[in-house]
Amino acid sequence: MSYRSPSLFALVCAAAWSLAVAADPPRQPEIVVSATRTEATLDSVLASVEVIDRAAIEASDGDVLTLLRSRAGVDIVRGGGLGQQTSLFLRGGNSSHVLVLIDGVRVASANTGGHVWEHLPLAQIERIEIVRGPRAALFGSDAIGGVIQIFTRRPVAVEALVGLASHDTWRVEAGAGRAGAHGEFGVRAAMVDSVGFSAQNAAGFSYDPDDDGYRQRSLNLSAGLDGERLRLDGQWLYARSEVEFDQGESRTDASSARLALSGGQRSPWSLALGHHREDLDTPVFFSRYETRRWQLEAQRVQPLGGRGEWLHGASLVHDEGVNLDTFAGSAQYAQSRRQRAVFVDWRDGHGALDWQLGARHDDFDSFGGRTSLQAALGWRLGAQARLRLNAGEGFRAPTLNELYSPGFGGLFAGNADLDPERARNLEAGFDWQGAGVELSLAAYRNRVRDLIDFSGGECFQAINIARADLRGIELQTGIDIDDWRLSANLGWQRARDADSGLALLRRAARKATLGIERDWRAARLGLELHGVSARADSTGELPGYALLGAWLNQPLSRRLTLQLRLDNILDRDYVLIPGYNTPGATASVQLRWMAD
Repeated sequence: MSYRSPSLFALVCAAAWSLAVAADPPRQPEIVVSATRTEATLDSVLASVEVIDRAAIEASDGDVLTLLRSRAGVDIVRGGGLGQQTSLFLRGGNSSHVLVLIDGVRVASANTGGHVWEHLPLAQIERIEIVRGPRAALFGSDAIGGVIQIFTRRPVAVEALVGLASHDTWRVEAGAGRAGAHGEFGVRAAMVDSVGFSAQNAAGFSYDPDDDGYRQRSLNLSAGLDGERLRLDGQWLYARSEVEFDQGESRTDASSARLALSGGQRSPWSLALGHHREDLDTPVFFSRYETRRWQLEAQRVQPLGGRGEWLHGASLVHDEGVNLDTFAGSAQYAQSRRQRAVFVDWRDGHGALDWQLGARHDDFDSFGGRTSLQAALGWRLGAQARLRLNAGEGFRAPTLNELYSPGFGGLFAGNADLDPERARNLEAGFDWQGAGVELSLAAYRNRVRDLIDFSGGECFQAINIARADLRGIELQTGIDIDDWRLSANLGWQRARDADSGLALLRRAARKATLGIERDWRAARLGLELHGVSARADSTGELPGYALLGAWLNQPLSRRLTLQLRLDNILDRDYVLIPGYNTPGATASVQLRWMAD
């Protein structure tokens, strides 16, 4: 089945627009921090930002694929079932072109440059902010396609959950916390066990028809202390994940921690120390990757006497990476690198105009310095509409694997002389909000050069050679009408190799999602239709598909809530990666208990 026409989407938008006069007043704008590094209302930032709240995370039933695949500008690919290797592409960029933060801490592997999306413990996540477009002027390396920041939960009550889903999948969660006049403390533990299904089919290169299971244990601690002038915050997240695949199994131990001291009312400041650790062990390949990262950041927001405010700060990141050959008991490489940065950002406005100017300089001991600039302009067209223009630069520093790996018998080896990948982006947008209707339209073009490719010489060494041209249009809307909530997004995307003109693999040219929710008595019901067009792949074109899902949130008592979810209700066959299976029709049921 292929997805071809946005006519249903257009019809829903037109009908809802005509009813907007009778709709409820607009909701209060959300507070976000990832677009500006400081707290700002969602309607004030001059960037394309989306917030995934706790209700949406719960409706996804703990599956990161279900949660993220329907987001505008996001292509997500998984090779099999729960816990199998997952890649995320934002606005057509590579999977390493997204800066991923957990509570402000960088969590991509220093070795491979990728984040293990398949092992993100959604039971421990409160909200996710997606900022589309380069943000190197604020965050430095990796933010070519955008920034995705994940915020862990801070439980302030006693709660528990037990769930059962298809493929013999069990979930158990428990948390407790307490908040007082001088701070709060919380702890939350979760586990997932799934028998799963075979990751590959007969077309796979290492097909084995047995089920490939998944197990995860996670723990989250949070604390905050309030003084008269200072606040101390701490978060720690740990997850151990074990996944079977058709050649064996692998285990990932990952943790992130952050300790932050902040203060100041008229001129807020913060000092934060972060740490990330990740160990990926695959015995069947005699391979083990270890990442250690320390991160120290300081920043301050200073008013400019009626001329807006400016943010200035500094950052220090120290990475250590090891690739072990567990058969020989020796390291393929064991390297470290250090990165220092300073950044400034000025936000101001006059009349109907708002603007933001930012700059950052990063210095890496592996390749030298890189300066990134960002400029944004907003023009308010009355109280409900706004035009915005954003121009920015991005870059990605080579990973330790790309720099130092000896390869396989000398093939596909790293190159210590690599330069960073670089990008320039231009985006124009229109936002409208009023009378229960929210609408956002964005058009962008991102040119990426000096892409790292293993194609150098007869041994296929890593070199800077490739270029990419990424462009697209995204339309998002949300409509509140009495007890109904309608949401939709539609995206057109052209992601190509700038030299050959060929489409980049597994990026859909067209995507659309339509969601309908309704409050019915005490219950909340939801229906989602998600469509994806054909995509290019190395084996040929992958056909488009459409999936229908539904969920129900039904309170059974003051403390107990029943949650049901159905996915791929029509049991459609579809392919994300040739040779790998995807789930058919699935169901899940959860009971959540919360103390008063």
